[in-house]
Amino acid sequence: MVLNRAAIHPYQLTGKGVLLRAPQPKDYEKWSNLREISRDFLQPWEPTWPVDDLSRVGFKRRYKQLLQEYRQGQSYPFYIFEGIGQKLLGGITLTNVRHGVCKSGCLGYWMGKPYAGKGYMKKAVERIISFAFEELHLHRVEANCIPTNEVSIGLLERVGFEREGYARSFLFINGQWQDHVLLAKIAEETNFSRSLRNRTGRAGQQNKIPEPVSAKAPF
Repeated sequence: MVLNRAAIHPYQLTGKGVLLRAPQPKDYEKWSNLREISRDFLQPWEPTWPVDDLSRVGFKRRYKQLLQEYRQGQSYPFYIFEGIGQKLLGGITLTNVRHGVCKSGCLGYWMGKPYAGKGYMKKAVERIISFAFEELHLHRVEANCIPTNEVSIGLLERVGFEREGYARSFLFINGQWQDHVLLAKIAEETNFSRSLRNRTGRAGQQNKIPEPVSAKAPF
């Protein structure tokens, strides 16, 4: 774990050929350029973009929202970089994080069009799942996909997510209410089960949850 006070959170995760780190103000130009050239590729699967979404004002608004959600313990956003962190590839976020008797979170991600289909997202998903189970001590990670997004559904199934249901008119995506396939991955049904048992110990023992950083917003 690498601490960066200019970031939303202190986590920097290294995977196989990818680096996941918290968004930073200096990322604006790379983020804006990648989202612009990927606009037609991404918009069918995302909420409608605000008119100023790719502007500095839009980025600042997005960053502050992510910061607020992190401080409330609800979200862990990352940007995905190639190798040692020079080339921005996309983003991945663990949202709706809950502890207590639930211990769950919801996975969301996007990949820039030039880098789609090259295996980067699979590596990023595998790494953030490890983070969710091993470091945040979650029990369950969920993901929701529009039924026609076969590429994303296939990726999730390859890393061990299972289909659990179908939600009609579930999320307002690209200007309309969209049905979604519901998928989930359970820690105890994966290779993390042994370490989870070792960490949990006797019944009822509580795990320590990482605390959000208390740095001021950098804007």
